[in-house]
Amino acid sequence: MPKRVDIPVYQQQTYTSTINTYTTATTTNTNTMSHQQQPPILTLRTIIFLGSARTIIPPWGGDSRLGDRVLHYVQHHLASRTAPLGSDYLIKHDVHVVDPIKAFGPSGALSHSGGELSAPTFFADPSSLPPATRALQDLIRSADCYLIISPEYNHTVPPALSGLMGSFGGSNYKCRPSGIVTYSPGPFAGMRAAMAIQIMCHELGCLPVSKLCGFPTVAELLETDGTPRDPNNRMMKQLPELLVQLEWMAVAMKHQRERVGMF
Repeated sequence: MPKRVDIPVYQQQTYTSTINTYTTATTTNTNTMSHQQQPPILTLRTIIFLGSARTIIPPWGGDSRLGDRVLHYVQHHLASRTAPLGSDYLIKHDVHVVDPIKAFGPSGALSHSGGELSAPTFFADPSSLPPATRALQDLIRSADCYLIISPEYNHTVPPALSGLMGSFGGSNYKCRPSGIVTYSPGPFAGMRAAMAIQIMCHELGCLPVSKLCGFPTVAELLETDGTPRDPNNRMMKQLPELLVQLEWMAVAMKHQRERVGMF
């Protein structure tokens, strides 16, 4: 039989006192934490690239650009979003939209080059770039993260998107994350384009987060102003989940750019 060891009374008292001290300290720390101020707000500069430049209504009817519904939904969501990032920050977004209709249109930032990229910026003398082109380039460089909202054309990246983002070299995008939001009038939500856009973003250096957001049958999900027809539809859960990943990566990359610069 194992020999029984009795703990002396004074040791039992000491042990009990230690527990009480620990419990009191823990309670005090919890109370202190509960009275702490909220984390500071960190605002991320978020650039949205639109992937469609369509301006015509198809013969069967509908919107001239279905993606405007998705854009409005994303804009509304970002404007109302204040999300905690651990206990360090509350994340908000300063949103800027880059629209290929405007960029390639008359007097647009890329009107001199066109969608066919007759004068891509990385082959041009920087001093020769039009002021609007330099302003767009500076905006892209100032971003903390990117969101791409795009349909799929012929099961791949729309020319408007590849021309828009491809007008600038990868050094303008690198060391920042991107998130991909695709859509379609039918059931496949632009997912084949999303696969190709991931590769494009990798090569530009704005690494895409793993979570994708795809909206099928957009006209059934969203009103023309972007309001969800059914806020509880499971498709509406996608964007918040994507943003959790995008914000985490954006803050991590922002800190690293500020501490050690870019490679």
